[in-house]
Amino acid sequence: MKRAFTVVIERDPESNWLVGEVVELPGCYTQAPDLPALEVNIQEAIHAYLGATELEEPLLDFVGTWRVEVSV
Repeated sequence: MKRAFTVVIERDPESNWLVGEVVELPGCYTQAPDLPALEVNIQEAIHAYLGATELEEPLLDFVGTWRVEVSV
């Protein structure tokens, strides 16, 4: 069975590495220097998470992201 997960990607300002977090799996995240490596790492992180944790159904239902500008 295949299941799709949502990954939010941010860039760490200190290391310049990409950090990926799986929205539906709290605490499931990894990092890598580029997108191809991040994809491999995030798949490994998901497999490790699923192997160590029993999922509660239903999972979070990711809706989307917003980018909001404010004056500071």
